[in-house]
Amino acid sequence: MKNVLIVSGHTDLNNSFANKLILEMLKEKLPNAVQTLLDSEYPDYQFDVAAEQQKLIDADVIVLQFPFFWYGAPSLMRKWMEDVFVHGFSHGATGTKLHGKKLVLSFTSGAPEEMYQEGGLQTYPIEAFLPPFKQFANLCGMEWAGHIYTGALSYISKSDEQRTEMRSRAIAHADSVVETVNAL
Repeated sequence: MKNVLIVSGHTDLNNSFANKLILEMLKEKLPNAVQTLLDSEYPDYQFDVAAEQQKLIDADVIVLQFPFFWYGAPSLMRKWMEDVFVHGFSHGATGTKLHGKKLVLSFTSGAPEEMYQEGGLQTYPIEAFLPPFKQFANLCGMEWAGHIYTGALSYISKSDEQRTEMRSRAIAHADSVVETVNAL
């Protein structure tokens, strides 16, 4: 059985609708996975680097779960990456601790998916924003195992009908993550 680590980089998970639900569903459907909720464990952005590195070492599959903020990962997840994935641990001549581990991105956006296409409001397809993550995996010797993306999951107050639709989309997103992880 593979060891799965799910790292939530949402900066305020308590006020999230979709990401909170996705993580709840992942906890239910992948009960043996370790979940790290960065916002509640490290509200001051001061990470226990040794503990976080050990979680990564123990994992076979690493899932980064986050809302897509300003075309990338939120500040909390970026800071976690900067502090934890250091030369000599994750990369460099002696930084081989993550070699062969599989990296899966699981992210959401408030903007509908159709906005992320050539000629759309965001100008580019969502895949155009992924090369830094792919290179991150490459530099660390991890295997890029793909991404799961769902748009139109805004936290902004919605009608009951819209919230029901968002709930269905968030559950479908979690199901896709589970399917991806189980296929690895």
